[in-house]
Amino acid sequence: MKSCCVRASEERAKKSKIRVVLFNLISILLVFVAIEASEGSNGNENHTFTTVSLACNNTRYPKRCVSSMASYQTANLHDLTNAALQVSLRRARKAHNFTRSLQTSLMNERERVALKDCLELMRDTIYHLRICSSNGSLSRDCPIWLSAALTNQQTCLNGFRDLNLSATNPIRALMSSRAANLSELVSNSLSMYKFFNSPAKSRNNRRLLSGDANEDGDFSLQYARVSEDGFPEWLSVGERKLLQVSSPASQANAVVAQDGSGHYRKIAQAIKDAPRKSRKRYIIYIKAGTYKENIEISKKIWNLMLVGDGKHRTVVTGGKSVQDGLTTFRTATVAVSGNGFMARDMTFENTAGPEKYQAVALRVGSDQSAIYRCGIKGYQDTLYVYSLRQFYREVDIYGTVDFIFGNAAVVIQNSNIIARRPMRGQENTITAQGRTDPNENTGISIHNCNVLASSALERVKGSVKTYLGRPWKEYSRT
Repeated sequence: MKSCCVRASEERAKKSKIRVVLFNLISILLVFVAIEASEGSNGNENHTFTTVSLACNNTRYPKRCVSSMASYQTANLHDLTNAALQVSLRRARKAHNFTRSLQTSLMNERERVALKDCLELMRDTIYHLRICSSNGSLSRDCPIWLSAALTNQQTCLNGFRDLNLSATNPIRALMSSRAANLSELVSNSLSMYKFFNSPAKSRNNRRLLSGDANEDGDFSLQYARVSEDGFPEWLSVGERKLLQVSSPASQANAVVAQDGSGHYRKIAQAIKDAPRKSRKRYIIYIKAGTYKENIEISKKIWNLMLVGDGKHRTVVTGGKSVQDGLTTFRTATVAVSGNGFMARDMTFENTAGPEKYQAVALRVGSDQSAIYRCGIKGYQDTLYVYSLRQFYREVDIYGTVDFIFGNAAVVIQNSNIIARRPMRGQENTITAQGRTDPNENTGISIHNCNVLASSALERVKGSVKTYLGRPWKEYSRT
């Protein structure tokens, strides 16, 4: 009898705890809905805004565009685009605050892991929107920053799926609504920039407002274009020389060596001491050895270069996977967010194996990053070309399922793409490009590369299909 009473008491306490959690979540949601209900109105709902309506006709979500821009009356298309960006930025800040407000000790571990990603990605979105519109002027690179902002929202939601949190999970449901609303505003900003702020078109506003503009900013023309020496145009002459010079290690600012002959024994220690937001190149030379580390290079560490003793001699290895209760985003052996990252003569590896599913060796979300003469080894999801502009040359990329994936504007050149043996019943897919919006200037461009089979796959290649790619998202482009 006493045991029954105890169980009944515990059950009542559990139900009470659940009711408290749901009440708190609903209260938070109602507060934020009330705050946003007034956004964009300012008592002007009954006015007709011809310029705004015409401009919004060129967006993917015209109704949301008109409602969010209702308080802006201007015929200047530059000002309208800037206003759309400011609306997106305000919403991003609210979404970040909302995400932070959801953090509670009552969440389970999977919810906590997914929400941590979303919080970081919302901060990144704010940064991307701010850099797109600085001091009232629009950056010529707005499309790439806005594409990154859209990618952040998708990645936030992907984390809940990685952790098998159902669509009815209250945290996922709330974040899905936030991410979708913010994505629509960012998409509209991108549409307006594309149609109204191209220098070649801004001189003909009448034609633009008619919706008769041709497509502008194509990926192959803007971001996959290379110079005569094969390097992307955005990579400076000095950076090209540094990638190709015979001994960049002699210019190192710091040395890592496992035997104690350098300044540090671990790579992470050297990176921790690297300068923040440096305008100058900071080089870390990593002597030969196998370094069992998981490394994160934050977005505050700019212009960092890692140099090894050769792709077969300097190896950074880890074994994290989604089977460890992580999102794909968090499984990377090396994850890079700081802009201007460069690496050469080393290998990034994830040894989790095909049975552990998503397990990233290298994740790059660094703008104008370059990887040269490196190895990138894994199985599923080996190389995560997450976002922004990236360049890979003379690299060896190993994997099975979707082993080059993401939503960067990336060029892979003069490289070996090596399919490995997957698990029984699996098929190999080399690329899975993540473009979700037709206006994103992103894609995977593969130049002069060899597609090969590993020795293990060679033995069974008659029974395993290998595809060059699959359409991971609605507007995938390879």
